[in-house]
Amino acid sequence: MLLAIDTATRIASVALYAPTGLLAEASWRSDNNHTIEMLPEIERMIARAGLSPSDLTAVAVCQGPGSFTGLRIGMAIAKGLALALEIPILAIPALKVVAYAAGNPGTRIWSVVELGRGRLCVAPYRYIDGLPQPEQALMRVSAGDWQIETDEPVLIAGEVNADLADHLLALPNADLLAIPSLAASVRRAGYLAELAWYRLEEGEFDDLDAIAPIYAQQPTSGR
Repeated sequence: MLLAIDTATRIASVALYAPTGLLAEASWRSDNNHTIEMLPEIERMIARAGLSPSDLTAVAVCQGPGSFTGLRIGMAIAKGLALALEIPILAIPALKVVAYAAGNPGTRIWSVVELGRGRLCVAPYRYIDGLPQPEQALMRVSAGDWQIETDEPVLIAGEVNADLADHLLALPNADLLAIPSLAASVRRAGYLAELAWYRLEEGEFDDLDAIAPIYAQQPTSGR
């Protein structure tokens, strides 16, 4: 049984994944409350499934980019569980989770994660051998200034709020941009869990002492 934890941004999410697939999942707007909300939700989810923490065989965590505080909390919880239960830990980049959740559109996917204060972290992905792979390094951009240069249809996936959608739809090449609904902008831990499960089945996991969040910005005292 794998537990997946995502506290990278204001939407928190947690999931349980079994060999048969997704067992349970919860996502909610947490804002600055990851510390007090995540552990109780993990306890409730495990209890509702009729399990105990000792039934966990691996833990996955969203590695970021995202909020400095949120990433630090999620990584601390995941590492604490992995250490206490002596189980493998797997860290998955947030932008890869976004691209995987979008499915394979047969064209480029621009994955989007909010950094706060009108900033975004974005990266282009394309499916190769059934999984999304980055085409270039992630970039930090201003939501109001982001320009997408493309001569082919592109899917925008991830944290696209109403203001960002309006900005993108006003671009000269908006007819080439497919923008998801607001409900689809929520990053779900079930996809994080599934990506981690694939790695676990291949015998892969991360070094508990070596893994660290991807911040994509300098840490500050706020979000």
